[in-house]
Amino acid sequence: MYLTRQEKHMLAGKEGPAVQKAMEIVTALGKIYGAADLVPVESVQVAGVSYKNLGEAGLLFLQEWAREGARVRVPTMLNPAGMDLEQWQTLGLPEEFARRQMEVLDAYARMGIEMTCTCTPYLIGKVPGLGSHLAWSESSAVAFANSILGARTNREGGPSALAAAICGRTARYGLHLTENRRATHIVRVACPVRTEVDFGVLGYEVGRRVGKGIPYFVADGAAWTAEGITAALHLRALAAAMAAAGAVALFHVQGMTPESELDDIVRPDAQELTIDSLDEGYARLSSPLERIDFVSIGCPHASLEELRDAARFLAGKRVRSLLWITTSRETRRRAEAAGWVQTIEHAGGHVVSDTCLVVAPVEALGVKTMATNSAKAAFYAPSHSGLQVRLGTLGECLDAAVRGCWPPRRRGAC
Repeated sequence: MYLTRQEKHMLAGKEGPAVQKAMEIVTALGKIYGAADLVPVESVQVAGVSYKNLGEAGLLFLQEWAREGARVRVPTMLNPAGMDLEQWQTLGLPEEFARRQMEVLDAYARMGIEMTCTCTPYLIGKVPGLGSHLAWSESSAVAFANSILGARTNREGGPSALAAAICGRTARYGLHLTENRRATHIVRVACPVRTEVDFGVLGYEVGRRVGKGIPYFVADGAAWTAEGITAALHLRALAAAMAAAGAVALFHVQGMTPESELDDIVRPDAQELTIDSLDEGYARLSSPLERIDFVSIGCPHASLEELRDAARFLAGKRVRSLLWITTSRETRRRAEAAGWVQTIEHAGGHVVSDTCLVVAPVEALGVKTMATNSAKAAFYAPSHSGLQVRLGTLGECLDAAVRGCWPPRRRGAC
């Protein structure tokens, strides 16, 4: 693997032990995957932020790297932490967990990393351009950056992303190479796909069938309209569910995504897959629950538009179930300026920043059943949080929060 003179110095420890350790990680991955050289990255997104996932060993690893003088040299952001950094007590999260979580964030801060704590950096102005090389690690953000923005990043692990931030480079392999961005599967969508939940279930069905493949979506007839797929909520839901149910880091949509019309974007040996129903996906992701203890919106993190819609729905109402709408702190500030946070909280809901259902210790809240509009959350909640899940639209989930149970087919009390 070719290294520049500066890269050789970094690897030899001439810029300190922290940089040397980072270069050892980056070059080891490059050798494993046969990279010819390294490529500078524009930005990095680091996962492995929640203490729930890191544990004591992960915390000690970060603290040691920070003590060695590790400092990032490119703009670097964090994935969600395990709690809202300002409201954790109000939300009922354990004090010992909060103390450990703050130690994790302190270690990252000492390395010069932005405390963004979001899985949707592209919603707060972190929007890489077409062809930009990145080292992002959150699965839905990786899929969105590669597919919708046309940037180039592999699905990095937490340590490899942090190493890339410290040395400013990643190995040039995988999705950094044009030849590896060609579709492995042609997916024909032959059933109606209208709501963001439908797109999430579609993503779940495709993800579990193609695994690490690269789907190229083709809509049959009017089943999948341009108006639907161009909606950001639909694209996010599709990307997030495919990344969770499989390991899809890149997909193309005919005539819509940046690289979909490039010559030879589909491999000659691409397999064909037809999705003619979402029924099986809904059945796998959703249980026929009636009582709803907890409603979670914002996986990936809620947009400003979702907060607006939630506020409009909840105006003048009062929730009976615990309601979390998780979002980035920057989006929360903007929604607060518009008065939407106040409306949601007046109804008894919580607009939660810095964290999400998947990485927060929600098992400490005593909830057993959950409603969500996220196929990704529905996929992870049973194994990560021990919750039974009901999957539905934003309106259905907010209605469940108000009623305390899933909306019956006929209007009225549950």
